[in-house]
Amino acid sequence: MHIPFLDLGSVHSEMAEELDQAWRDVVLDSAFISGAYVERFESQWAQYCGSDHAVSVGNGTDALYLALVALGIGAGDEVVVPTNTFIATAEAVVAAGATPVFVDVDPATLLLTGDSLTTGITPRTAAVIPVHLYGQMVDMDTIGRIADRSGIAVIEDAAQAHGATWRGRPAGSFGTAACFSFYPGKNLGAFGDGGAVVTSDGELADRVRMLSNHGRSLDSHHHHPIVGTNSRLDGLQAAILSVKLKRLDIWNAARRRAAELYLRELSDLAVEPVPVAPAAKSVYHLFVISLDHRDRVQRNLTEMGIGTGIHYPTACHQQGAFTTDREPPSLPVAERAAGRILSLPLHPLLSETDVKNVAQALADAIENEAELGKPAGDLRSEEGSETR
Repeated sequence: MHIPFLDLGSVHSEMAEELDQAWRDVVLDSAFISGAYVERFESQWAQYCGSDHAVSVGNGTDALYLALVALGIGAGDEVVVPTNTFIATAEAVVAAGATPVFVDVDPATLLLTGDSLTTGITPRTAAVIPVHLYGQMVDMDTIGRIADRSGIAVIEDAAQAHGATWRGRPAGSFGTAACFSFYPGKNLGAFGDGGAVVTSDGELADRVRMLSNHGRSLDSHHHHPIVGTNSRLDGLQAAILSVKLKRLDIWNAARRRAAELYLRELSDLAVEPVPVAPAAKSVYHLFVISLDHRDRVQRNLTEMGIGTGIHYPTACHQQGAFTTDREPPSLPVAERAAGRILSLPLHPLLSETDVKNVAQALADAIENEAELGKPAGDLRSEEGSETR
């Protein structure tokens, strides 16, 4: 049995002809940087996210960095970040010159909460980055109210939430800005790195566009009024993303069906799937469970041919990059979860048989672990009962 954690090859094979045509079109037009294909995708993505503007950039980390810089956030500022996230969220804050303030997460969803945000706000707080993790959005109503009351910006990290909604509104439509990654493994992935900043603030969008293109004026190729950087989505990636965007809702629905089947198949096992809040509609970028003896169970699954992942085994506040000059804070929910969470295979073409096989393998792995954990006396007793 071999069930990979992610199967991009099979997903791409279903649209091979369209992808080949996109490649040929870009090459024939020599539209490699900026141009019509990038503009088309930006327009499509802004509309999909229910926002007025989308500025494509080099990757999701750059999207966060550029949004922060465009908002004037830097040295002396603090940004509240949930500690249960990929390091890029906090990395972007540091790159902008600000300081990440890590806070704990909800014990069930493992997402930022209003209470945890409140604990992280100080007079120096300039922004909060709610991370829509695993395909599920944060409670943006609560976050928005607290941010408004505190006078801080909201920058959605929606790298794992392409198409997710909160009370029917899509990721990307709540914050001052929202940042997406199009890394190949995302629900909407390119053939390399890519990202976007989405916002309904036209002035902010213009500033992000200038910053991402060497600080170049929007109306003059040789005028650079600000210091920027080089972070642009290329035409090939944009063309590919336009092809794939047409299928995103279908793929997300397939992910939800697989997740629902997982929930049924795992209902009798000693695992706790991360739940979805009633107001949220998840796109299940990941299907994450929590269980005892995670590392040993994962090794068992690997031996059975089941691909898995851990998102994430070390909370950000405990990473060496952020503990060099101070003792990390105590954030017990995320710290405990880091040793228990496990991501199971999930992609749009995962079959019902695959899900059932993964569930059975997980059941066997948990049973094997339980047998190994029994005292020797119990093992002898069980062995004796089997011989009678």
